[in-house]
Amino acid sequence: MAKPVIITCAVTGGIHTPTMSPHLPITPDEIATASIEAAEAGASIIHLHARNPENGRPDPNPDLFMDFLPRIKQSTDAVMNVSTGGGLGMSREERLRAAATASPEMASLNVGSMNFGIFPMKDKYSQWQYDWEPEFLEMTRDFIFRNTFADMEYVVKELGQGHGTKFEFECYDLGHLYNLAWLMDQGWVEPPFFVQMVFGVLGGVGADLDNLMHMHTIAQKLFGDDYEWSVLAAGRHQLNFGTQAAMLGGNLRVGLEDSLYIGPGKLAQSNADQVQKIRTIVESLGLEVATPAQARERLGLKGGDQVGF
Repeated sequence: MAKPVIITCAVTGGIHTPTMSPHLPITPDEIATASIEAAEAGASIIHLHARNPENGRPDPNPDLFMDFLPRIKQSTDAVMNVSTGGGLGMSREERLRAAATASPEMASLNVGSMNFGIFPMKDKYSQWQYDWEPEFLEMTRDFIFRNTFADMEYVVKELGQGHGTKFEFECYDLGHLYNLAWLMDQGWVEPPFFVQMVFGVLGGVGADLDNLMHMHTIAQKLFGDDYEWSVLAAGRHQLNFGTQAAMLGGNLRVGLEDSLYIGPGKLAQSNADQVQKIRTIVESLGLEVATPAQARERLGLKGGDQVGF
């Protein structure tokens, strides 16, 4: 029997800017509401970033996270996954502040440095709500998203060993799978691993089905039965790659962090819209959607009663 599909929803992220969509959650109230609605639509994991409520810029301030984390917990049973990716250009310490404060069940961890180019999005807009937006996008033309071996060791020891937090290991390229295998070989992380394969970001592996199949094959060789795998794809590739992952026995991620759209040229009105659409697709394939309890069991999480909020 196929396992129920774990749906992660990344509700706001640190990539898209306020000018790009009026539906992008910015304030703690908006992030909390978007997360609760996504959980009600079928997401068992909510992947979370914070933003400055005054201008929408990605913000590592733990106080902002603590404005919405307890509210989501009170209203849903969803697993809360606090990003350590933060916003592009943040230091390692800034990126870790919120997760170290919240001690969540899950946190994301990018397992490799890479060029991370979102500058092409700047050419799609001529007017901006805030001055920081075009500058933020343009700086990625000459930017390396740093995740060195020292950085990864620091995070897995600080959060994993220090807080019992498990990770969404974000793998943007084939070599990132081998980086994760190295962490495993050091004995610093223990299975089951949650491997999030990321496609379609400029600087990472392209959104080509052959790439998905090859990364899945290599992950199987490296991790065998010790992992759960999931797929996210940027922009227009989001729903079709999620569908492919479900058909192959994997899990998937949607949300306005990864794509602002629900169809060609049509902005998603909410994160819940994307969750509901992919849920409908998954269930039409004869598959079930995993509950938060099922996700916790399969990923070996410590439980919502062991967090710091």
